[in-house]
Amino acid sequence: MSLIVSGIKCSYEKTDSDAIGTAVSLCGLNRTQVLAAHIHKRSFDLRRGMLHKVYSVELEVEGNERALCERLGRADIRVRERVQPPRPCGTQRLSQPPVVCGFGPAGIFCALLLAEQGYRPVVLERGAGMDERDKAVQDFFSGGRLDENTNVQFGEGGAGAYSDGKLTTRIGDRRCELVLQRLREFGAPDEIMTTAHPHVGTDLLKHVVVAMRRRIEELGGKVYFRTPALAFVQRGGRLCAVRTAQGEIACQAAVLAVGHSARELFETLYRQGLSISAKPFSVGVRIEHRQETIDRGLYGRFAGKVQLPPGEYFLSRREGERGCYSFCMCPGGVVVAAASEAGGVVTNGMSYHARSGENANAALAVSVTPDDFGSAHPLAGVEFQRRLERAAFRAGGGDYSAPVQCVGDFLRGQRSERLGGVRPTYPRGWRFADLGEILPPDAAGLLQRSIPAFGKKLPGFDAPDAVLTGLETRTSSPIRVQRTQELYSPELSGLIPCGEGAGYAGGIMSAAVDGIRAAERIFSEYMPLEE
Repeated sequence: MSLIVSGIKCSYEKTDSDAIGTAVSLCGLNRTQVLAAHIHKRSFDLRRGMLHKVYSVELEVEGNERALCERLGRADIRVRERVQPPRPCGTQRLSQPPVVCGFGPAGIFCALLLAEQGYRPVVLERGAGMDERDKAVQDFFSGGRLDENTNVQFGEGGAGAYSDGKLTTRIGDRRCELVLQRLREFGAPDEIMTTAHPHVGTDLLKHVVVAMRRRIEELGGKVYFRTPALAFVQRGGRLCAVRTAQGEIACQAAVLAVGHSARELFETLYRQGLSISAKPFSVGVRIEHRQETIDRGLYGRFAGKVQLPPGEYFLSRREGERGCYSFCMCPGGVVVAAASEAGGVVTNGMSYHARSGENANAALAVSVTPDDFGSAHPLAGVEFQRRLERAAFRAGGGDYSAPVQCVGDFLRGQRSERLGGVRPTYPRGWRFADLGEILPPDAAGLLQRSIPAFGKKLPGFDAPDAVLTGLETRTSSPIRVQRTQELYSPELSGLIPCGEGAGYAGGIMSAAVDGIRAAERIFSEYMPLEE
């Protein structure tokens, strides 16, 4: 147990030691009464034209921390209890190891916890291991063929392995602390524990993922790449096996953590009678600026003069029931080719740990609901995505080049003829197109009205030479696979729909947390396997 002292605002010249000294004083203590102290979180505040550092400090003190906190009665001082890893408490015996379908953030954390407690999980991943996957991705980026099973969406690490490795979330679950601790243990930088908006970076995250997989294997787990789950075998409404191309794998418990792009398996689940419903998601474009433009807009006169991180933003606005917002913002990053099906163009964003690229990019998306899909079918959102991706493919020339338009021309509704100061970073090449003709009309209209509004909040955001690259369609899963309060499928006892693909997460952190929940469900019911 420790104390967290939050909201300590200092001028930017002050050091971490100054913040710790302030925290000790606010608690009415002297240094001899503090057993340990360190920075819990650190961020910057640039409101009203001034630059401050804002700290939360963690203190371990002599005596009863809870009693001291109650005596102080301050809203900015609270007790922090350590998050403990879950432990098995179930009483039923497992005759076979649990199966984890998918090796993205949810599958990785679920399998790791299972392996560490003696369950020796079997992991099935559609794509290749990291070395082979990285080669397939780079080949595609360079103009080679699309491997529909190993790409930015599928393979060791899931879609999150080719992103900025952003670890921000709004779910407020205490398991998030456990996720950060484990990522650091396997090679993520220490700073993820203290920065307000932590990220790992694609270059480092790949090594973290491989280290976690090796630990799973060292503890008796098995990870099979290029081995997708094809169907689930049941007997009397209870799971008894997972079917693969190599045969059936008997199991009593399986975790469905296949990510938001496992469209063939979604269709299989529907045919097998599992409860699936269409859910809202968002569609839009990637917007690119020079990073220095974003830094000037955010930091003003401090841009380039003090040690500030590359600027990042989140912008949003609503019109009625529909929202437009930025997300997956990649400072100093690049736009990537994220297709996983032939004949479709999909974009995403990626940064390395240093975030040192010339451009900043972010998804700029508009919410869509099942009412927009043109059908009441549970998988209508999947077809809605496909239609947009194929339209982007055609607009790009049919060779996986992406359609591109400058912001000024998009706002005027005309095709661009030349670039300004921003060069597109999408690796497969690009062609000018009118994105307003490719996007759904409601989405295009809201984007056109929102970009100038965002420019008023963030100067330079609506610069005419900023570049839009289309389309961003895989913002989250277009379906939800229903589960009970016990996390199991109501139609197939033993199967745990989990993570982003099943509709219960959005991003690395929340998916990893849901993977931990799935492991906890198995812990609560089953004993570890006997040697």
